[in-house]
Amino acid sequence: MNPVTPNQSSPGSSANAPAAPSAGATANNPSHSGSAAPASAGGAAPAPTFSPLYQQIKALITQSLQSGEWKPGEMIPSEVELANRYKVSQGTVRKAIDELAADNLVMRRQGKGTFVSTHHEARAHIRFLRLRPDEGQPHYPESRFLEVKRLRAPADVARLLDMKSGDATVYIKRVQSFDGVPTIVEELWLPGLLFKGLTAERLSEYKGPMYGLFESEFGTRMIRADEKVRAVLASAEDAALLHVEDGTPLLSAERVSFTYGDKPVELRRGLYLTSRHHYQNDLN
Repeated sequence: MNPVTPNQSSPGSSANAPAAPSAGATANNPSHSGSAAPASAGGAAPAPTFSPLYQQIKALITQSLQSGEWKPGEMIPSEVELANRYKVSQGTVRKAIDELAADNLVMRRQGKGTFVSTHHEARAHIRFLRLRPDEGQPHYPESRFLEVKRLRAPADVARLLDMKSGDATVYIKRVQSFDGVPTIVEELWLPGLLFKGLTAERLSEYKGPMYGLFESEFGTRMIRADEKVRAVLASAEDAALLHVEDGTPLLSAERVSFTYGDKPVELRRGLYLTSRHHYQNDLN
């Protein structure tokens, strides 16, 4: 692995990516800590804005993750190696990795090193599943796929996925059950170009979490999600799928999941039966 010099960017980065910081960059040295904002149309220059050095290192490491230099589940270079690569202190690298770990992009393992997070990890199976049992340990539900087909994106779906109306999507509808009890009805919309070849057969064959399949076979890793939650009443169709009466109170959640670069890559609309489960959100 060739070290990145102060005037180089990390592998796989674009022309607009931040350059690797040079040694000794501080908030008092604008040429090293960040770029000043451009002058306004009236000629008056606004106050310069700077990116802390550890955030610049975080951005460079993220670029390497995005480019696939280090694959999910692989160990990344040590803090000492990264400090030498970017010509910064080990403390600066440690602070950058602390933030990456808080963002669930990497995972520290005591005595082993730091690894790229993956949806195949046991703890990741329920990271995006916020429905937890009132009693017992949380576990991943069984899925029954009702529909998997390619559709043109409706206007509302296209807007949320940053696509054009009518662009190709993969539409998935499924029922998820806990211990044989139907509990979740979900509809998913995925960009068609990213998920070519995704079929009902492949989804049914895959036994792990769906995000693990997306990561390993389609090179798309979910990093974060935005979610809206409200209470609704079950329609006749959804009530039949969940084996409840029409009008039963349900929890409705609309989630948009993002990959690197804050790119939306999944829209998920779910209806949750909460007679034996609750929605849990850990606030930091």
